[in-house]
Amino acid sequence: MSENTDRYESAVARYLEAWNAGEPDALAKAVAAAWSADGGYTDPLADVRGHEGIAAVISAAHEQFPGFSFRLAGRVDGHHDMARFGWELVDDADDSAPVAGFDVITLDDDGRIRTVHGFLDRVPT
Repeated sequence: MSENTDRYESAVARYLEAWNAGEPDALAKAVAAAWSADGGYTDPLADVRGHEGIAAVISAAHEQFPGFSFRLAGRVDGHHDMARFGWELVDDADDSAPVAGFDVITLDDDGRIRTVHGFLDRVPT
């Protein structure tokens, strides 16, 4: 595996760790580890910058979907300072995934996320 592939996969692993952090202190630490200080997150439902805004979006997802976890769907693909990957929001009780999406991230020189551009492919009615 190339160094760049490791870089992209590590960034996505930290990203998913943040999305799966439930406790406020753990969430704050995971967001700080994954995103640059001025990092942003944009999807059809949110457009925020900074760690506090990102943590608020993640907390809102946990409130809307208690008992669910995010997991990688497929492989991480990247070049230059960008990576793309699919994800699913999975019910921990029955392993169903009612929500799925696709994200594109850009990384800073330290491998932390500068921007996320998220797309929702499957959402519950």
